[in-house]
Amino acid sequence: MSGVSMHVHGVPRRWWLVVGALAGMLLVGTATVMTDVYDVPLLISWGAATAQCGALALTLTRPRIATVLQLAAVAVFAFAQQGAAGIWPFQPPVMLTMVVHVALIGLRWPWREAVVIWWISALFGILLATVDPRGRTIEVGDTALITYATNSVMVLFGTIAWRQRGAVRRELAQARRDVELEQAQRALVEERNRIARELHDVVAHSMSVIHMQATSAVYRFPDIDPEPRAEFGRIAAGTRATLREMRALLALLRDESADTAARPLPDLRDLGELAESARRGGVPVTLDVTGDPGDGAVGLAAYRIVQESLSNVIRHAPGADTRVRVAVERGELLVDVVNGPPAALPRLIEEPARAGHGLVGMRERARLAGGHVRTAAQPDGGYRVTARLPLSADPLPPLSEGPLVPSAGPVAHPAVEEGNA
Repeated sequence: MSGVSMHVHGVPRRWWLVVGALAGMLLVGTATVMTDVYDVPLLISWGAATAQCGALALTLTRPRIATVLQLAAVAVFAFAQQGAAGIWPFQPPVMLTMVVHVALIGLRWPWREAVVIWWISALFGILLATVDPRGRTIEVGDTALITYATNSVMVLFGTIAWRQRGAVRRELAQARRDVELEQAQRALVEERNRIARELHDVVAHSMSVIHMQATSAVYRFPDIDPEPRAEFGRIAAGTRATLREMRALLALLRDESADTAARPLPDLRDLGELAESARRGGVPVTLDVTGDPGDGAVGLAAYRIVQESLSNVIRHAPGADTRVRVAVERGELLVDVVNGPPAALPRLIEEPARAGHGLVGMRERARLAGGHVRTAAQPDGGYRVTARLPLSADPLPPLSEGPLVPSAGPVAHPAVEEGNA
């Protein structure tokens, strides 16, 4: 049900239904009793009862105007009562309606306003008893005034306490949600720090060892040929670049506000260098890039998808002819990486049981950029990775380098991963 049908003038519909039903019953009872028992003329009785009960509904939106209308109707009943027979100036049905009025004020409005309105109603009864045109004295009205004051003040403080109880429960619930959120954030920070420690202690250490070995190889083996010497240099340079990215990732994990912009994140402008590194790894790569999606999450996601695809070709299809096509088509960035069958039997560079995250990482990057990735084995024994990333749709929050990808280490070839999925 819509918000318009659930509220009338900003008040929940259930309030109107309950107050309306209560006012209707009190209207009939008050008019009948005041006519039959207290000899109030019929038209006056029904008119004053209508004003008094109508004031109950008016308390939901205009409490002060409702109080004025309520007291005016009470004055009419007090002055219209014939003689001093019975309780006066607050007859039982009139007193009951006034107590309900005070209760509604206490339930719907601030307690200060409710207390002021109750005080005005009690003082108004004393004034009625002292200025009665029929000459009745205040002693005649003692019973009614004391009864009303006692019962109405109990009801008033009961409704205020009930309303404050609800407010306290809401505040406690909000405080509980705040504590849960804080605990969740603390757990997230602790988990990020734990991952950062693992990366620093294991991955970064291993990369440092590789860098040291590659750098010192030319000194430990001075008689090696120029080609292996150059290869060791490329390994050392690649390791240094990886360590720089690792330091940026560790800073991001340890502190979300850390400045990780010391080295710009890669995008499609860096695909040429990426393709050249794959060629040095023994994979003939043909690169075709058309269009410019600009900077941002889409360019980074496309770069990482191509990087992961070429890494898998190097690992699991060495020497395979590979074509990388990146183009802007109909408001989308198309990334298409197709490789043929391997030219030689691949050598495993990690345990097969630890593989299985490469496709997950690519799909997660594409999803965060608002797109999707499709993979399929080719009839000739090759593999194809196709990603479509929208350029105009609002993407999800930018992908953080590292934490959102399930694995920061080597991943298996997609063909192997699909079998393990």
